[in-house]
Amino acid sequence: MNSTWLLILLILTVLIGFRYEVGGDWANYLRYITRAYSLDFADLRTLDDPGYWALNILSLTLGFGMTGVNTLGAFIFSIGLVVFCRSTPRPWLALACAQPYLVTVVAMGYTRQSIALGLAMIGLVMLGRGRFVVFIVWVLLGALFHKTAVMLLPIAAFSSSRNRWLSLGIIISATLLGYKVLLEDSAVHLVQTYTDQSIASSGALVRLSMNLLPAILFLFYRYRFLIAASERNLWSVFSLLAVGMFVVFFPSNLSTPLDRLALYVLPLQLTVFSHLPDALGVFGKRNQVVIFAILIYYALAMYVWLNFAVHSRYWVPYQLGVA
Repeated sequence: MNSTWLLILLILTVLIGFRYEVGGDWANYLRYITRAYSLDFADLRTLDDPGYWALNILSLTLGFGMTGVNTLGAFIFSIGLVVFCRSTPRPWLALACAQPYLVTVVAMGYTRQSIALGLAMIGLVMLGRGRFVVFIVWVLLGALFHKTAVMLLPIAAFSSSRNRWLSLGIIISATLLGYKVLLEDSAVHLVQTYTDQSIASSGALVRLSMNLLPAILFLFYRYRFLIAASERNLWSVFSLLAVGMFVVFFPSNLSTPLDRLALYVLPLQLTVFSHLPDALGVFGKRNQVVIFAILIYYALAMYVWLNFAVHSRYWVPYQLGVA
């Protein structure tokens, strides 16, 4: 990683980590840090999402409070984002696509799930290279911060292009292990929370639509993407998943679970749009018209969210501070 990307990593970590009263779940995370005062590392084995609790305990031990938790989490997420962007053919374009929602909304709002996603993105880079066991390790590490990350594991089984039965056996075993250790005790509560009909996720349809667009583009142009067969299989699965989630949204009334699960599909946007200039234009050329259209699309998405989203007021104004 060169000095420029190290600077990007630092800037992302500071902007995400040193935010103050920014994000819709800010009050919820304050309760975590308050409870952590009465805990120590020996208590982790009895807690849900022990990775996130460990960050709270470590930050309090070091005297850094909630800012320390957010900064450590931001650092983990940012590493994952940088690694993922650098794996794409146009990393700066991928990074630009990540700013409106992945960085601003997710990383500055859903701290636990953003950490899980950051670790999962490293796993996805490994999976695209056919390294199934390494992918499993990264996803399980992510699940220590938000247990829903284990739902990424079956994707590997469907994306395998060689040694399919061996890969399937490994993935099934890892999924069962992840469920047994991380999900089993809280699965009922998790399902009840996410399927509570009184809790609706406003804007879920818009965000599902933002995954739908790259999914359709990939499925239509996938053979113009100069990627390995394993990567084509992987992103085909993600694309079909994005289409399926969009279709299920209308008859199901499951806006909240679909909205949260859609977070793990967000890397599809970075992959597709970083390849799209070459897929639609002339390979190896700048293809500036396509790039400009993509940047305008994400600028408009950011503008609409800031000005019209129901909960954007929790992010505005952005404030740096220490908590």
